[in-house]
Amino acid sequence: MNIKNDVFGNAIADYFAAPNSAKITVHSPDFEDDEIPVSYLFRHFSEMPKIEQKALQLCKGKTLDVGCGAGSHSLYLQKQDLNITSIDTSSKAIQTCLKRGIKQANIIDFFKLELQKFDTLLFLMNGIGIVGKLENMNSFFEKIKEVLNPNGQVLLDSSDLMYLYEDAEENVKDSPIYYGEMEYQTSYLSFKSKPFNWLYIDFESLAFLADLHGFKAEKIMNGPHYDYLARITFNTD
Repeated sequence: MNIKNDVFGNAIADYFAAPNSAKITVHSPDFEDDEIPVSYLFRHFSEMPKIEQKALQLCKGKTLDVGCGAGSHSLYLQKQDLNITSIDTSSKAIQTCLKRGIKQANIIDFFKLELQKFDTLLFLMNGIGIVGKLENMNSFFEKIKEVLNPNGQVLLDSSDLMYLYEDAEENVKDSPIYYGEMEYQTSYLSFKSKPFNWLYIDFESLAFLADLHGFKAEKIMNGPHYDYLARITFNTD
């Protein structure tokens, strides 16, 4: 990743070096700008949403934290004596993870992982968003077949964005573009990312696609605002 485009990596590295009140701005052509305090990426277990806490408590065996960012989830799991590997495409984020004490942290794209198997794949903070578009979920399921042990699990949280379109629900459902497909751009100080696609997937669609690819999806819990935690395992029925 180009350092100039690495918004999260630079923000994470700066905050680790000197805690501050800086924020990352999220831009979308369809909605008003949103802000994420960089400090939020360094939160402790007690400060995490219930969905994240539950997901971490369900992790087992050799675990892969995908899109680990500042490594807060990985640090918690490492303290629970789990064999945790953290990956991110940001070199500065991974450097910070190593400085924070994470033993295994690597700069790599999840879809380029090879010759490794895990018992738990963890995609938190809507980590499934890296898929980008609904049509790419096929590639996602093919990849987890490669890297997930037979009795393994995928833990992920996402949101059903239909609540944004309640007044036009039928039109949205009939649209050829899935309503959970978003385009974003992020910025921090003078750093600005390139526009990127990001996916939010409703649970019914996730479960349907999981079944199609030989998996089963189970909803573990609902969050407070149309979000949910799901577990995906191989379908052995």
